[in-house]
Amino acid sequence: MSNLRFFTSGESHGKALTAVIEGVPANLSLSSGDIDSELKRRQSGFGRGGRMQIESDHAEIVSGVRWGKTIGSPVTLLIENRDHKNWAEGMSADARFQESIPAVTRPRPGHADLAGAIKYRQHDLRNILERSSARETAARVALGAVGKRFLSEFGIGVGSYVARIGSVRSPENRAQVSEEELSEMLRRAEASPVRCPDEASSRAMVGLIEEAMKQGNSLGGVFEIFVTGLPPGLGSHVQWDRKLDGRLAQALMSIQAIKAVEIGLGFALTGSFGSEVMDEIFYGPAKGTERGAGGGFYRKTNNAGGIEGGMTNGMPLIIRAGMKPIPTLKKPLSSVDIVTKEPFEAAYERSDVCAVPAAAVVGEAMAALIVAAAFLEKFGGDHMEEVRGNYRSYQEYVKSF
Repeated sequence: MSNLRFFTSGESHGKALTAVIEGVPANLSLSSGDIDSELKRRQSGFGRGGRMQIESDHAEIVSGVRWGKTIGSPVTLLIENRDHKNWAEGMSADARFQESIPAVTRPRPGHADLAGAIKYRQHDLRNILERSSARETAARVALGAVGKRFLSEFGIGVGSYVARIGSVRSPENRAQVSEEELSEMLRRAEASPVRCPDEASSRAMVGLIEEAMKQGNSLGGVFEIFVTGLPPGLGSHVQWDRKLDGRLAQALMSIQAIKAVEIGLGFALTGSFGSEVMDEIFYGPAKGTERGAGGGFYRKTNNAGGIEGGMTNGMPLIIRAGMKPIPTLKKPLSSVDIVTKEPFEAAYERSDVCAVPAAAVVGEAMAALIVAAAFLEKFGGDHMEEVRGNYRSYQEYVKSF
């Protein structure tokens, strides 16, 4: 397995979020600017809540980088929680401030509150909700920025777009698009308030979110992630935990509120004959949007989403993830107080109405980290020059196969 490991720590209203990534080769150019641009993307999107008006995330590089380049040791990133000043006593580690703010005893349906309280024997739900909060994803996006920066050195790009919010769907057919078209879709998505590449769908999504705001309701949706420029052979078929699609699915499912993941056409494949959805293999120079323009193996379709047998096949990697509606509602649902056992309306914590555009950016980060880990498994080295040499050798091998 890969030596690329990463961890996050910190609570939503604590002093800061901390992220550590180990296994980044030495001599990779890296700056706070590379990370902050991704953090800014995470904070955007129509439908975000009041927290985004408070935070303006910045990643401080604490270790692992000297004079603009990684040095082979763990890279540590620190993201200050600006809202902590309003919670200094309520989230203090000092026992003197115990009970300085009221305990939260009303679990919210759809959250980790009740299950976490039972598991960790906690009678103040804040001890659960602070860590289970999606605020934690800022640390993941910071780590993903490092993964993206690494992959970019090898011509590998990672992007995303929103395909659905609530009942509004974008009409794009992802199985047929080329890498160039995917890049264009990303450009259009970045200009959309909901990160949807289709203008008509984007306007309809904004309207639906506005309706949910008036109702005190929330919306979920679907986003799609693509990774381009991948060589064939990342991942493996030989063991269950080495299959790249399995690892990507676990990583995407670990994001707060994600309830479904597909690779390629996913569930849509189940309603067709096999002859209709298998990506036929060709050899020789390709034309138009087909892969293999310089000669070699290529496919005209990408229904499999770039992975066959747990390995990349040289086509763009396409991942689709489904996010449930945010469970924190201004019109709260029924719940039961964990202390009195009396029925109450569930507690309301400041929240978003729709965070699908932001979740797509988090999904990019997780995909980048998993793909970077698989890349280093295949072409590993302690410094970038060694990795580049290993990759060039493999590229020549693939061309000659």
